Amino acid sequence: MTDPLSALDINAVQQALVSWYEADHRSFPWRETEAPYEILVSEVMSQQTQLERIVGPWEDFIEQWPTVAALAGADRSDIVAFWSEHSLGYNNRARYLHEAAQQVQAEFGGILPRDPEELESLMGVGPYTATAVASFAFDTGGAVVDTNVKRVLHRAFGVPDDDTAFETAAENVVLAKSPGLWNNAIMELGGVACSKTPRCDGAECPWREWCRAYKTGDFTAPDVPTQPEFEGSRRQFRGRIVRTLSEHGELPLDELGPKIRVDYDPNGADDREWLRDLVADLAGDGLLALNDTGEATVQLRP
Repeated sequence: MTDPLSALDINAVQQALVSWYEADHRSFPWRETEAPYEILVSEVMSQQTQLERIVGPWEDFIEQWPTVAALAGADRSDIVAFWSEHSLGYNNRARYLHEAAQQVQAEFGGILPRDPEELESLMGVGPYTATAVASFAFDTGGAVVDTNVKRVLHRAFGVPDDDTAFETAAENVVLAKSPGLWNNAIMELGGVACSKTPRCDGAECPWREWCRAYKTGDFTAPDVPTQPEFEGSRRQFRGRIVRTLSEHGELPLDELGPKIRVDYDPNGADDREWLRDLVADLAGDGLLALNDTGEATVQLRP
C-alpha cells in the first residue's frame, strides 16, 4: 500500500499545525496542567462527550477528590452519584476510575505510571486513554488516534478508513520531540476546523495547501460508531428511577414501575424482571437500597 504521506514535506506540515495551535486554541483547565491524575480524569470524562461540557464537572471532581489517594479512599457510591448528578453518562466509567485509583495506590505506590503499557493495566484504561495520559502528562507515548484525528488524516491526506492505516499515518506525522503539543494540536484541528461540518477558511486551517478534501470538495469522513440513543435507553430509566424515589421516597417495585414507564405491567414477569435488574444495577452502584422483605421495596441510599 502506498504511504499517503510519502509526498509530503512532513516538517512543513508539522510546523504549520503547531504554529496555528500556538497562535490560538480553546482553553481548557486540563491543558494547563501536567498532573497525570487530573489528565486521567479529563480523559475519562471526555469519552463520547464534548470537551466544553465537562469543564464544570471536571473542576468539581478535582475539588472534591484532588488526588489519587483521595479518590481511592472515597466511597464508590459517592463517585457514582457525582457522575450521575453531573449527567456524565455511562456510570461504569466512574466505577472504573475509582478502581484505577485503588490500583495506583496498591500497585504503583500512589503514583500514576509513565509507561503507556502500565497505564493500560489500570481498570477502564484502554490504548487510547493510556497514550493520551502519557502524551499530555509526560510528553511521551507517541500519537493519539481518536475520531478527530482519523477525520483529519482521512480528509487531508487520503489515509484509508482503516485503523491500522490511521495508526501508521498518525505515528509518521507526529512531532516526536513533543507528542503532547502535537496531539493537542491535531485534536484541536479536528474539533475546530475539520469537524463534521468543516470550517476550513473560517478557522484558517493550516493544512489547506496540502488538503485533498479542500482541493476536491469531497469532505467525506470515516465511519464512526454512533452513540446509543438516550430515549428509551437503560440510562434514561435509571435516571427516572432515581428522580422518582427522590420525589416519593421508598416505593414497592410495582408502584415504582408505572411511574417510570407508562406501559409497565405489574403482573408481567418480564416487566418485573426488567425493573429488578435496573434496581439491582443501581443498588450495586450504591445509589439505592433494595429491601426484599416479602414485597420488595426500594429507596434511595441515605
